[in-house]
Amino acid sequence: MDDTQNLAKVIATPAALGLIKELKIKYGEELLFHQSGGCCDGSSPMCFQKSDYIVGDRDVKLGEIGGVPFFMNEDQYEKWKHTDLIIDAVEGIGGMFSLDNGTGKRFLTKSEVCKI
Repeated sequence: MDDTQNLAKVIATPAALGLIKELKIKYGEELLFHQSGGCCDGSSPMCFQKSDYIVGDRDVKLGEIGGVPFFMNEDQYEKWKHTDLIIDAVEGIGGMFSLDNGTGKRFLTKSEVCKI
Protein backbone atom coordinates (compact mmCIF):
# COMPACT_ATOMS: atom_id res chain seq x y z
CA MET A 1 0.00 0.00 0.00
CA ASP A 2 1.88 3.06 -1.30
CA ASP A 3 0.20 6.40 -0.65
CA THR A 4 2.73 8.35 -2.73
CA GLN A 5 1.67 7.16 -6.16
CA ASN A 6 -2.06 7.85 -5.92
CA LEU A 7 -3.50 9.80 -8.82
CA ALA A 8 -7.17 9.40 -7.96
CA LYS A 9 -8.85 11.51 -5.34
CA VAL A 10 -11.97 11.25 -3.28
CA ILE A 11 -14.25 13.98 -1.93
CA ALA A 12 -17.54 13.92 -0.03
CA THR A 13 -20.76 15.87 -0.40
CA PRO A 14 -22.24 17.70 2.61
CA ALA A 15 -24.78 14.87 2.95
CA ALA A 16 -22.01 12.26 3.13
CA LEU A 17 -20.08 14.34 5.65
CA GLY A 18 -23.23 14.57 7.78
CA LEU A 19 -23.69 10.79 7.71
CA ILE A 20 -20.02 10.26 8.57
CA LYS A 21 -20.48 12.58 11.56
CA GLU A 22 -23.51 10.55 12.70
CA LEU A 23 -21.54 7.31 12.41
CA LYS A 24 -18.61 8.75 14.36
CA ILE A 25 -20.98 9.71 17.17
CA LYS A 26 -22.45 6.20 17.22
CA TYR A 27 -19.31 4.11 16.59
CA GLY A 28 -16.38 6.36 17.49
CA GLU A 29 -13.74 8.19 15.49
CA GLU A 30 -11.84 5.10 14.30
CA LEU A 31 -13.61 4.42 10.99
CA LEU A 32 -12.48 3.61 7.45
CA PHE A 33 -14.01 3.31 4.00
CA HIS A 34 -13.33 0.64 1.43
CA GLN A 35 -14.80 0.93 -2.06
CA SER A 36 -16.54 -2.35 -2.83
CA GLY A 37 -15.49 -3.96 -6.10
CA GLY A 38 -18.96 -5.06 -7.16
CA CYS A 39 -19.52 -8.24 -5.17
CA CYS A 40 -22.38 -8.56 -2.69
CA ASP A 41 -23.33 -4.89 -2.33
CA GLY A 42 -22.46 -3.71 -5.85
CA SER A 43 -19.99 -0.87 -6.03
CA SER A 44 -20.84 0.78 -2.75
CA PRO A 45 -18.42 2.58 -0.50
CA MET A 46 -18.47 0.52 2.66
CA CYS A 47 -17.83 2.12 6.07
CA PHE A 48 -16.32 0.03 8.86
CA GLN A 49 -14.83 0.46 12.29
CA LYS A 50 -11.06 0.17 11.80
CA SER A 51 -10.96 -2.79 14.17
CA ASP A 52 -13.47 -4.69 11.97
CA TYR A 53 -11.62 -4.42 8.64
CA ILE A 54 -8.08 -5.38 7.72
CA VAL A 55 -6.60 -3.17 5.02
CA GLY A 56 -4.59 -5.41 2.71
CA ASP A 57 -1.19 -4.96 1.11
CA ARG A 58 -2.94 -4.52 -2.24
CA ASP A 59 -5.29 -1.77 -1.05
CA VAL A 60 -4.62 1.81 -2.16
CA LYS A 61 -5.47 4.80 0.00
CA LEU A 62 -7.17 7.43 -2.15
CA GLY A 63 -7.41 10.05 0.56
CA GLU A 64 -9.74 10.90 3.41
CA ILE A 65 -13.31 12.15 3.67
CA GLY A 66 -14.52 13.66 6.91
CA GLY A 67 -11.24 12.61 8.50
CA VAL A 68 -11.86 8.95 7.56
CA PRO A 69 -9.37 7.13 5.29
CA PHE A 70 -10.74 5.81 2.00
CA PHE A 71 -9.29 2.69 0.34
CA MET A 72 -9.81 0.64 -2.79
CA ASN A 73 -8.25 -2.60 -4.04
CA GLU A 74 -5.23 -2.12 -6.32
CA ASP A 75 -6.88 -3.96 -9.26
CA GLN A 76 -9.93 -1.71 -9.09
CA TYR A 77 -7.71 1.34 -8.65
CA GLU A 78 -5.93 0.54 -11.93
CA LYS A 79 -9.29 0.82 -13.71
CA TRP A 80 -10.37 3.98 -11.84
CA LYS A 81 -7.07 5.82 -11.41
CA HIS A 82 -8.08 8.63 -13.75
CA THR A 83 -11.41 9.11 -12.00
CA ASP A 84 -12.35 11.46 -9.18
CA LEU A 85 -14.73 9.83 -6.72
CA ILE A 86 -17.52 11.84 -5.13
CA ILE A 87 -19.06 10.11 -2.13
CA ASP A 88 -22.66 11.08 -1.45
CA ALA A 89 -25.31 9.93 1.03
CA VAL A 90 -28.82 9.28 -0.23
CA GLU A 91 -31.98 7.72 1.18
CA GLY A 92 -31.90 3.96 1.09
CA ILE A 93 -30.50 0.83 2.66
CA GLY A 94 -26.75 0.66 3.20
CA GLY A 95 -24.54 -2.30 2.39
CA MET A 96 -25.15 -5.34 4.56
CA PHE A 97 -21.82 -5.01 6.40
CA SER A 98 -21.44 -1.23 6.19
CA LEU A 99 -22.12 0.95 9.22
CA ASP A 100 -24.62 3.06 7.24
CA ASN A 101 -26.98 0.06 7.14
CA GLY A 102 -29.99 0.76 9.35
CA THR A 103 -29.67 4.56 9.25
CA GLY A 104 -32.19 5.04 6.42
CA LYS A 105 -29.34 6.43 4.33
CA ARG A 106 -26.59 4.86 2.27
CA PHE A 107 -23.30 5.98 0.84
CA LEU A 108 -23.16 6.23 -2.95
CA THR A 109 -20.12 6.64 -5.21
CA LYS A 110 -20.39 9.06 -8.09
CA SER A 111 -17.49 9.58 -10.44
CA GLU A 112 -15.99 12.12 -12.74
CA VAL A 113 -13.26 11.32 -15.26
CA CYS A 114 -10.16 13.46 -14.71
CA LYS A 115 -8.51 15.31 -17.54
CA ILE A 116 -5.01 14.00 -17.99
